[in-house]
Amino acid sequence: MNSPANVTLRPCTPDDQDFLFQLYSSTRIHELAPLGWNPAQQEMFLRMQWAAQQRWYEMAYAAASHQIICLEGRPIGRIMVLREPAKFQLVDISLLTEHRGHGIGAWLLSDLIAESEQAGVPVGLQVLKNNPAIHLYERSGFVRTGADEMYYQMERKSGD
Repeated sequence: MNSPANVTLRPCTPDDQDFLFQLYSSTRIHELAPLGWNPAQQEMFLRMQWAAQQRWYEMAYAAASHQIICLEGRPIGRIMVLREPAKFQLVDISLLTEHRGHGIGAWLLSDLIAESEQAGVPVGLQVLKNNPAIHLYERSGFVRTGADEMYYQMERKSGD
């Protein structure tokens, strides 16, 4: 699949921390609306949750590639992939709200699938049960392989 116009990837750097918090917040803010918290309470909660996620990613996925998705040079998202000899794991793919639904995530997923096909390995991921991206994953050949209270585990086998 061809790259959407002006979309590029670059390595994540320590200078991206403010953007990564903004990105994380954009994926979670809708969950906080029903709680009636003021903006300061929301930010405090989101910062704690984001810090916990960052620590988990650093511990569990230290070897993952962590890239910033850019549109015309401006950061609009991130993708993290752990590439191991037997399996690729899509750790995270996130786009700012205004950039969702324009084919960027589908292009990145298609590119990762093509890479996994070439390597002859499956791609796994975990997705929140209420995340609309489930439909994109299913259209791309991923099947549910497990679940817990909050997440589905999904996998796309090489050759599917």
